[in-house]
Amino acid sequence: MHSFNIALQVSGAIIVIFSLIPLIRNDYWAFRVFEYPRLQKLSLNLIIIAAYGFFFASSQAYDIVFLSILAVNACYLIYQIYPFTTFAAKTVLKAETKNEDNQITIVSSNVFQDNRNVAGCLKMLDKNDPDVVLLLETDQFWYDNTKVLKEKYPYHVTVPQENTYGMLLYSRLELVDPQTRFLVDAEIPSIKTKVKLHSGELIDLYCVHPTPPVPGENDHSTERDKELLMVAKEVKESGSPSIVVGDLNDVAWSYTTELFTKISGMLDPRIGRGFYNTFHAKMPFLRFPLDHVFCSTDFKLVKLSRLENFSSDHFPILISLQYEQRAKTQQEEPQADKDDIELAEEKLNKEVPA
Repeated sequence: MHSFNIALQVSGAIIVIFSLIPLIRNDYWAFRVFEYPRLQKLSLNLIIIAAYGFFFASSQAYDIVFLSILAVNACYLIYQIYPFTTFAAKTVLKAETKNEDNQITIVSSNVFQDNRNVAGCLKMLDKNDPDVVLLLETDQFWYDNTKVLKEKYPYHVTVPQENTYGMLLYSRLELVDPQTRFLVDAEIPSIKTKVKLHSGELIDLYCVHPTPPVPGENDHSTERDKELLMVAKEVKESGSPSIVVGDLNDVAWSYTTELFTKISGMLDPRIGRGFYNTFHAKMPFLRFPLDHVFCSTDFKLVKLSRLENFSSDHFPILISLQYEQRAKTQQEEPQADKDDIELAEEKLNKEVPA
């Protein structure tokens, strides 16, 4: 039992350290990657508290201090993820009166480039029948085998690539002035386009898939943060009804995602509704909300759901939004303070590590 006691103490200390590391605002991957597993850290934290309290807790000062530290850490983690529980207030309100002419339904799916289950992907899309399809990590194989979508989706922007950052955008709604852009890296595309709803209303759609801060991929989060904040600033300056969608390679509760919403003024429809963890589809305990959809305050929510997997490491995500002119007056836009603006400018001006 003594070795079990030590194991619990060491495990508890590690969980606390891993919880505090993201507070260091350094772009190096070792600091940023620990933002991802908040749910996992909380689960392990609570298990250690329960086990230690049951087997070893006493009135000794050491035990009281140890359990108190773990309890404070658990409260901190709960505070971080609370907005993404059903107990929190919703930032994007539900559309009460349906107006299909002002609606847009999007399915975003990271297909996993080496995955060859195109049939499963097409079946999923046929079943859910979205207006707009965004397929990520799409190489020439995926482009060649999803061309059939052009029959149903006459508007498209296709950027197949062999580096896991290809994008295929298909739409049955008219795309106006679509652009393929390489905002930070000449090999990492993003797409910006206006989408004409059936009502004739034009909205801006941004499709993004920046690199993650992980070894072997990118040692720093600088490129990811810079690309997201460039889009955020553009959304804010345009003032147009806007949607940002894609695999952001960042979790919903990170400080960079929060900074993105403040700078852009966009809302996260998951707040008050759930985590909608999309990665890793094949590892239930290691799942994070990496695939995102943000919208300006011009929209209300019709539907949000995580869809069935088709052999990818990501679950697809579906969102249906409704444009409403009065929505802006009914929903609170996130606001950036002086410190947020200074931090964003610092990140935007930061040199990308070689």
